[in-house]
Amino acid sequence: MLNQTPKKHFALKLLMVLFLTAAVSGCSQSASSSKKQSNTSKNTITLMQTNELLSLDTSNHADLTTWNILENTMEGLYKADSKHQPAPAMATKVVSPTANGTLYTFPLRHNAKWSNGDPVTAQDFVTAWQRSVAPTAKSGYNYIFSGIKNADAIIAGKKAPQTLGVKALGRYQLQVELEHPMPYFNKMMVMPAFFPENQTALKKFGNNYGTNSQRLYYNGAFKATGWDGTNESWTLKPNKYYYDKKAIHLQAIKYLVVKDPNTAHELFEQHKLDDATITGVTAKELQKDKNLIHQKRAGNYYLRINLANNQPLTNNNMRQALNLVLDRRALTKDVLADGSVPAYTYTAKDLATDPTSGKDFASEHQPQQTYNVALARKLWQKGRSEAGLKKTVNLTLIGDDQTVTKNVAQFVQASIQKNLPAVKVTMRNIPEKSASAAVKSGKFNLAQTLWLADFADPISFMGILTKNNPQNYGKYNDDEFNQLYQAALESSTSTNQYWQNMNKLEERLNQTVPVLPLYQMVESHLVNPRLHGVLSHPVGENDYTRAYLK
Repeated sequence: MLNQTPKKHFALKLLMVLFLTAAVSGCSQSASSSKKQSNTSKNTITLMQTNELLSLDTSNHADLTTWNILENTMEGLYKADSKHQPAPAMATKVVSPTANGTLYTFPLRHNAKWSNGDPVTAQDFVTAWQRSVAPTAKSGYNYIFSGIKNADAIIAGKKAPQTLGVKALGRYQLQVELEHPMPYFNKMMVMPAFFPENQTALKKFGNNYGTNSQRLYYNGAFKATGWDGTNESWTLKPNKYYYDKKAIHLQAIKYLVVKDPNTAHELFEQHKLDDATITGVTAKELQKDKNLIHQKRAGNYYLRINLANNQPLTNNNMRQALNLVLDRRALTKDVLADGSVPAYTYTAKDLATDPTSGKDFASEHQPQQTYNVALARKLWQKGRSEAGLKKTVNLTLIGDDQTVTKNVAQFVQASIQKNLPAVKVTMRNIPEKSASAAVKSGKFNLAQTLWLADFADPISFMGILTKNNPQNYGKYNDDEFNQLYQAALESSTSTNQYWQNMNKLEERLNQTVPVLPLYQMVESHLVNPRLHGVLSHPVGENDYTRAYLK
């Protein structure tokens, strides 16, 4: 889902940056004092985010912090249930397509309202989708609408957003027309990218829509308060107009931005966090803590490589060399030490099973060579010769300024400089907003990134590496890969043919190495044992809307 510099949790974009001095100043209170204070707020929980909240406008921004907040303040057509399957939300049922799999007609509930009292209507979806698919949308996520009628032409600026294959059939019926069958379409409908947007708010706030917690309206269980657009703490409070108010137990969900795992641990011990994400040395020391849980996510951290013209790593042998000097087992065991596992393929493990083989899709494509310094040196020298690089190769490695991101960057820097000749790696760990801007403008050679799957299918990973994808910041452009991707889309009605194309896509990435996989997103959480009812999903964001303290 979210392509961004790492945030190890986050772990994983995905992406995000941070810290809060106000919370730290409160750390001086005694644990007993904090516990007493915490116990007086039986219906309030405090959570953390590892990066700042930059926007609440899904049409113009997409990262994990934004989507985590929207998951608990907004609802789309569906929500993910306890079995991670689509379940009715704004739609009254999970629908089956007609017209040979290309037409979806969603009946909407009549009792859903926005936090200002407006009814949630089909036109709210139409307006939001047209706004988000437009080439002027800044989220980098308009590609997710590809497959809906005219979406690709709209993204390319060849058709108007109003021609998108989505329309309101009256106030409470939404119809979506596809250009070809998409068997995974219902799975996609849980994503924040497809949430509705209140038309009154869009007109009232204009270009300022979503720039603070008051400049939009919410149709979910909670509404955000107290975020002014820059501060690093905010609160979710119940939406009095929510259609299922009786199912909501919490009076408030407080959020703090915490980037340092040791600080997160301290806040948890002082009962100031009910769920603390820890990494590195902190996580290593707490692996036997009774409150520790591991949450495996269908996302991988990797290094994006800049493949634009005149960049030093356009040579394939040099990229293969970099891939082979990274000892992922040492990285996950000694540096992260938080339950993370090595990643050897672009697509994450545990995302999907290949029905033609019965095997985990990513596992069946793990390369035979994953760490081989001797071979890497030969490939590096060969690549430098092919590229005519006689002097030291200078590489800039960019990432956000979280502690875990810096630790991983140091590992990568040391692995490359120690094992390969004539190369220097310069680390740039800067705030998430600045890191994101640098990557988007191409000012990097290597960039630390997370991709967390949007939905449980490998095509969720593949799409962002196609030639014209707005999140293809590394400028990967391989004709064979692009053709295989298109063939996969066109073969989606044939299971065998579709998965054959998926397998070829992953193998092509192994051959061309546009990214360097590092580790899979496995989060270590210290969780208040009294906290129950949280829905944690391997794909998508955690749902706290029905959570409660016992």
